[in-house]
Amino acid sequence: MSEIVLASGNLGKIREIQAILQNDKILPQSQFNVVEPEETGSTFVENAIIKARNAALHCQRPAIADDSGLVVDALNGAPGVISARYAGVGASDQANLQKLLVELQGVPFAQRTARFICVMVYLRHADDPTPIIAQGIWEGLILDHAVGENGFGYDPVFWVAEHQCSSAQLTAEQKNALSHRGQALRLLQQQLSV
Repeated sequence: MSEIVLASGNLGKIREIQAILQNDKILPQSQFNVVEPEETGSTFVENAIIKARNAALHCQRPAIADDSGLVVDALNGAPGVISARYAGVGASDQANLQKLLVELQGVPFAQRTARFICVMVYLRHADDPTPIIAQGIWEGLILDHAVGENGFGYDPVFWVAEHQCSSAQLTAEQKNALSHRGQALRLLQQQLSV
């Protein structure tokens, strides 16, 4: 079993990733007191590489990083790469979710099309010139109020048509089977085992 550092301290992400990459031991970068880098990229790919390179450098181990977010068509792609800080740096999930709902007030449900996007990057070491990159996309609609207790982030307002519920009402197993992060991880896993 190899050790891979996850460039995140987000416990929700750690649980989701460990559930899929069961043959590897996923260590949060917080275990190594890694200072998170500034996410200066304008795309999910750029930010994921910045985070993975930083974790690999400070931990001297292979690293996985993801950059993910919610893209809402009626908001011209917002919140996008700033999904985690949509309501400001250090904003809570609740504050980000509330801002999204305010921005979408008056937009009919059928026009609230959105997707979660996840770009997952694996670096063998900090100077790896050929990162492995995988992307997952999960299509849905944005509800006008939060529903459900599971998940994190925007899950309570993300409508999953195939289950007729919000992402926050899915079990962990259902979410991993459908989600953008689950898709990206499975693609990454396939590439790692080649």
